[in-house]
Amino acid sequence: MELVAKILIAIVALEHMYILWMEMFAWETKGKEVFKAALPAEMFKPTKGLAANQGLYNGFLAAGLIWSFLIEDPKWQDNIALFFLGCVAVAGIYGAISATKKIFFVQALPAILAIIAVLLK
Repeated sequence: MELVAKILIAIVALEHMYILWMEMFAWETKGKEVFKAALPAEMFKPTKGLAANQGLYNGFLAAGLIWSFLIEDPKWQDNIALFFLGCVAVAGIYGAISATKKIFFVQALPAILAIIAVLLK
């Protein structure tokens, strides 16, 4: 179960690195494709700065999850991973409510599965 937990944490971290890239550097191209159901096309240019700020926060989530791999104490490693996974899950649930339901399955569900794996290991 430990390997499963680490793989799921890594997937969530990689996903948030991708979100960082999309929101900070590709908001008007890839972001427009991903969020076309949640935001009118003409809103991507004026919201570029806001999206970049969101991307930075997603980068912090990825950094925290990556940091959890570098912690030697197993209890602290789990605590740090659970904290950042919890943040991702809450953000994904909020995004599903406020933007599009797809965010729950793409963002919150992987984090919730990783939380379960960490707790079961």
